[in-house]
Amino acid sequence: MAHIIFITGGARSGKSAFAEKRAREFGAPLGYLATAQAHDSEMDERVRKHRERRGAEWSTIEEPLCLAETLARCDGHYTVILVDCVTLWLSNLLFNYEEEGEQVGELIHQELERLKSTLRKMVTPVIFVSNEVGMGIVPDNALARLFRDIAGTANQTLAAAADEVHAVISGIPLRLK
Repeated sequence: MAHIIFITGGARSGKSAFAEKRAREFGAPLGYLATAQAHDSEMDERVRKHRERRGAEWSTIEEPLCLAETLARCDGHYTVILVDCVTLWLSNLLFNYEEEGEQVGELIHQELERLKSTLRKMVTPVIFVSNEVGMGIVPDNALARLFRDIAGTANQTLAAAADEVHAVISGIPLRLK
């Protein structure tokens, strides 16, 4: 199984910058698997700034939904693959499956199991970035609570499977595992 690193923290905590720094330690070629979808000009600008910060040493693969399949396809082509971010992937899945009603949670669980299975077969190290969404108030609507629960379960699952786990708080990484 590939070496797995899981990095979590709040929004704007510095987790992506830390993940990129950690990935560079593996040397080139570097793979960046982006799960974000730019649906407006503000998100376009965020994506542009992230790409500029990373620089030309990174190859960017954009995939909002098929994370396991894309990781399998990229295995062996890079010294490390950075997935940024798990919570955007989960959000994409949630909206993709929203018409499935009560089965949404189970369908996303199946995607997570597919991802775990793929990771067991990979040789390329993978770094996951994910937001810690469960430290605030209880959301006031069912969709937000479902997302919080799915993200919390996914974070626990990936952290348990990881060789290293880091939390980034105010730009300071803390190794947890």
